[in-house]
Formats: sequence, C-alpha cells, structure tokens
Amino acid sequence: MSVPIPAASGDARRALSLSTAAFTVCFAVWTIFSIIGIQIRDQLSLTETQFGLLVGAPILTGSLVRVVLGVATDRLGGRLVYTLTMLAAAAATFLLSWATTYPQMLVAALGVGIAGGSFAVGVAYVSRFFDGARQGTALGIFGVGNVGAAVTKFAAPFVMIALGWQATAQIWAAVLALTALLFWAFSTDDPVTAAYRGRRAPLRSLRAEFAPLRDLRVWRFSAYYFFSFGAFVALALWLPHYLIGVYGFDVRTAGMVGAAYSIPASIFRAYGGVLSDRIGARKVMYATFAVSLVATAILALPAGVPVGLFLAVIFVLGFFMSLGKAAVYKHIPTYYPQNVGAVGGLVGMIGGLGGFILPLLFGWLKDQTGLWSSCFAVLFLLVAACAIWMHASIRRLPAPALQAA
Repeated sequence: MSVPIPAASGDARRALSLSTAAFTVCFAVWTIFSIIGIQIRDQLSLTETQFGLLVGAPILTGSLVRVVLGVATDRLGGRLVYTLTMLAAAAATFLLSWATTYPQMLVAALGVGIAGGSFAVGVAYVSRFFDGARQGTALGIFGVGNVGAAVTKFAAPFVMIALGWQATAQIWAAVLALTALLFWAFSTDDPVTAAYRGRRAPLRSLRAEFAPLRDLRVWRFSAYYFFSFGAFVALALWLPHYLIGVYGFDVRTAGMVGAAYSIPASIFRAYGGVLSDRIGARKVMYATFAVSLVATAILALPAGVPVGLFLAVIFVLGFFMSLGKAAVYKHIPTYYPQNVGAVGGLVGMIGGLGGFILPLLFGWLKDQTGLWSSCFAVLFLLVAACAIWMHASIRRLPAPALQAA
C-alpha cells in the first residue's frame, strides 16, 4: 500500500517529512527500556515490581508532558519546541548510561520519557501546514513514527549484546541529538508562528489555551484514544508475555511476533488518515469499534482459541486500532483549530496513560483470576463503553453537524 504525501507547499511537505522522521527516532528512544531494561534488571537484581516501574517510567512521563508541550507549541511554534524536546531527551538518555543505582536509573528513565511528548508537538506543528481536507492524511502519515518502537525491538538487542546497555543508550542518545540538529537546520516555522512573529502580535492567555479542555467532547476523544492508542501500546508490551504463557512460544519467537504486530499497526495509521479524509472520521471510528468488539469478544473466551486464530484476530484488531488512532486526531484540528496543541496534548496524554495503566491491570487480573484471556475481557468492556458513548453523543447532534462528528 502506498500513501502519497498530500499535495501541498514545499514547506508543508518538508515539515511533514522531517517531523515524521524525528518522531520515529523519538519513539525509538521512548521505548528503549523494553530492551536495555533486561540487562539492567539482571545487573541490579531487580524485582518484577522494580522492573515494571523502570520500564513504565518513560511511558508515564511521555504521557504527562504532552499537554504542556502541546500548549508550548501553540504559543512558541513547533520548530523550537520540537528541537528542545529532542535535545532534552537525548541528554537524559546519555546521562542514563552513567547511572549505577536503581534510583538514579529511575530518575533518568523519567527524563528519557520526554521523547514521548514529541507526539503532541508534532501534531500541533504539522496540522498548521495543511488545510482541513488534508489534515487527516498528513497526521496519519506523521503517526507512522510509532514504528520507532519496532526499530528499537529489532536493532537494540544486537547492539546491546555486542556493546552493552550503556553503549546502546549512548548511541540512541547521539542519534536523537543529531536528529534535533538536523530538524532545526532544515525545518521552518509553521505559518501561524511566522505570522505572529511578523506582526509581533501578543500571545494568547493561558486561560484561552486551556479553555477547550472544559468541553466534554475533548474527554470523549480522549476515551477513544485511550483504547485505540493506549490499548495498542499495552498489547505491544503484553503480547510476548502472553504468547509465552499461553502458547509456549520461546522468547525470540514471541518478540518477533510482537514486533510484527507493532509494525503494520503503525504503518496503517497513515491509511487511517487517508480514510478519515475520504469518508469521514466518524465512519472510521464506527468501523474500528465494531470490529474491535467482535475481535476482543473472540479473544476473551475463557477456554482460549487456537494459535492460528489468535494470531489472525490479533492482527485484524491491530489494523483497526491503527485506523482509529488516525481518526481520533482527524477530529481535533476540525473542532479546535486554535487549540490543537492543548487538546491534542490532552488526548495524547490520556492515550499514553492507557499504555501505562492497562499492562498493570492485565497483570493484576491474571494474578486474581488465573485467566490469560482476562486482558481481552477488559478491552471488550472498554471498547463497548467508547462505542456507546460515541453513538449516544452523535445521536444528539443536529443534522448539519453529523458530517463532522
């Protein structure tokens, strides 16, 4: 499948290309603990709880900073904020390599998580270069940067085995710092920021920046993203463990299947943006929720399903999650064109928190019930709640607004 970059000005195409490349590197750094954490656990003899906190710390930070970085992008421009975000994360990742105690590594991990906040920056920055008819496609292409997680899963093990986890962190930090410098050198200010600077207009108040967050619709979009992105991240983290426990896969095979799940589910996000522009984000979300309800119901069966059926259904689920991720962000510049950073940051934060909270919930339910399939029962209830909320909200809309809902 080929997804063309939307026809636009040279600055817009360059902004999209540079932002997507930068986000890919940021996402690779954001998920580095999924690999180097294994050696760190053995080196420090960490408990499972300590290991879980270390791996989850960057996910937590990367989620919580998204609102702040989104608002900063709306006010100061994505070129500056994106560059500073990457440099800060690169510094934290490099300092991580010098940490020798668990508290030091935990603090460094929180700093590494800044890389995850780059998503809110990129969304606010890229959306300003494209009109409403092409924003879905552009933001879908940008979201393909999620594939950075698979890059780390494939490449980091080889580097870590050959050079150690410290060198791996240093190399990832150097690549991120170089990416920041290249981004600054070749990018331009977005049209809105350039216009503000040209006429020296005063910045909007913080009250105006955060005003849309009082709108219930923003929280509804956040719930959609908690499922479509948060559950996707949770499954990407949980899937290898699930395959080993249920089907007896070895670690290498389970890891490869997990990476194979992550890559298509990231790449097809671009196609979700195209579909959202062509047929409307509302229809894409309906399709996402309908298929996800069926898929999670099948996978939640207490007796389990054959491995072939499991793999087929989980990949279908990942595909429709990728469409849903793009559709959620198609809504934001449509409804909140002046507050993409704040709203996109909040939605991204809630989605990221899903990736932090759900794996913990999956593990707790497995301990309490003994059922591996209990994680999919949770996802079934989650997607059902989202679908009911969306349908009830859309039914209350006036007819002219249905096309944009």
